[in-house]
Amino acid sequence: MNWEQLLSLKRFGDTNKRLRKEQDETRLGFEVDYDRIIFSSEFRGLQDKTQVVPLSKTDFVHTRLTHSLEVSVVGRSLGRKVGQLLLKKHPHLENVHGYQMNDFGAIVAAAALAHDIGNPPFGHSGEKAIGAYFKTGNGRDFKKYLTDKEYQDLCDFEGNANGFKILTESREGREGGLRLSYATLGAFTKYPKESLPKKPTKHIVDKKYGFFQSEKQMFQDVAEELGLIKRHNDYHSYQRHPLAFLVEAADDICYTIIDFEDGINLGLIQEEYALEYLINLVRDNIKTENYNALRTTEDRISYLRALAIGRLINEAASLFMKHEEDILAGKFDTALLDVSQYKAQIKDIINISVKNVYQSKEVINKEIAGYEILNQLLKSFGKMAYNYFDGNMTNYDKLLVNILPETVKLGNDSLYNNLLAVCLYVSKLSDTNAMLLHKKLKGQI
Repeated sequence: MNWEQLLSLKRFGDTNKRLRKEQDETRLGFEVDYDRIIFSSEFRGLQDKTQVVPLSKTDFVHTRLTHSLEVSVVGRSLGRKVGQLLLKKHPHLENVHGYQMNDFGAIVAAAALAHDIGNPPFGHSGEKAIGAYFKTGNGRDFKKYLTDKEYQDLCDFEGNANGFKILTESREGREGGLRLSYATLGAFTKYPKESLPKKPTKHIVDKKYGFFQSEKQMFQDVAEELGLIKRHNDYHSYQRHPLAFLVEAADDICYTIIDFEDGINLGLIQEEYALEYLINLVRDNIKTENYNALRTTEDRISYLRALAIGRLINEAASLFMKHEEDILAGKFDTALLDVSQYKAQIKDIINISVKNVYQSKEVINKEIAGYEILNQLLKSFGKMAYNYFDGNMTNYDKLLVNILPETVKLGNDSLYNNLLAVCLYVSKLSDTNAMLLHKKLKGQI
C-alpha cells in the first residue's frame, strides 16, 4: 500500500479526482468529514446510549457520545503526531502532493468520532440481543430464505458493519450516505472483511467483520480506490488501512483509562487501590508536589488520567512508526497496544474494570433488561418485515409500519434487506426510546 492512495479525498459519486493541493485550507475535505458526522442525527443519538453503565443517572458516567468525542480528541493528537513523523520520512507527500500533518489528524479524528455510530442501545449486550434473536430466537425461521452470509450478518450483528452502513447507505435525496472521503471510510473500518468465514485466523482483521452483504460493493469500491491489499481470493477480506490502527489505539486508550475512571467515580473500584495502578503507568511523569496538592478523588484521577493518556499516545505513535513498513505491506497483524511495553499495566487495569465494573450487578441487571427489550422489539418488527416481504400483512403489521420513520424502506424483493432495515431502525434507538417503544408495544401507554 502507498500513502498517496491511502490519503484519497474521493467521495461517493465523484467523477473528477480531488487533489490535496487544490483543497481550501480553511476547511479541508477531511475536516468536512468530521463536520458531517457530528451534525448527523445518528451521532446525536449517541448521547443517550450506553458506554459501560446502562441508563445511568450519574453525571460522572460516559455515554457513547462523550466516549466518541474523547476518542476523537485522542485520535486527532495521535494522527497529528504520526503525520509529523511520516512527512519527515516521506517528504514527497508534502512537497509533491501538499499533505500536512493535520490531514492525518483530521482523518483519524473523523473516523474515531464515528467509530461507535453503529452500536445499538444497551452497549455490547444490544449487539448480542439482536444476534440472539436470529440465532436462537424467532428469527431462526428466516434462515431458509437467506444466503449463509446474509444469515451470518444477522446472527453476529456487528456495530462496526452497521456503522459503515449508516455512513454510506444511499437513500432518496442522500446518495452515498454522508459522502465521507474514502480515506476516512478506510480508517473507520477496523475489520475490512465480510461475516463469513468467521474468525478464520488470529489476525486482528478476522476478530470481527466490517460490512454487511448489502454494503459489500460499496466497500470494494473504497478498498480499490485506497489500494488496500486483498487477503483472500475466495471471499472479501482486505488488509487494514494503516490509520485504522490509530483509530483502534485511540479507542483502546480511552476505554482502558476512562472506563476505569468511571468505575472509581461510581465507587465500584476503591480509590486507593485504583490509583496505584494508574501510578504504575505514569510513575516517572508525576510531579509529586502538584499531585499532593490535589484534595479530591476526581482531581487526583483527572491528573493521572491525563498523564496516562499522554503516555499511551506517545507509545502508540512510536509503535506505529516502528512497524510502518510492515503495516503498509500488510504484515502487521495485531493491535498497536498489544505490543506495547505497557501491555502488563494496561492488562491489569482492564482486568479490574472487567471484574468491578463490567461484571457489576448494576451493569448486568440493566444489560438483562436491555436484552429483553430488544428481543421483544425484534419479535414484533421482524415478523412484520417477513409479512411485508411475503405480501401477507396483518392489521397489526400495518400499524407497525406506520410508526417507522420514512427512511425505513421495506419491499417484496428481499427479506434480507427488510430484516436489515428493521435492525438498523432498532439499532438507532436510544436506550430511553427503546424502553418507551417496548412499553408502547406491550400496551403500557
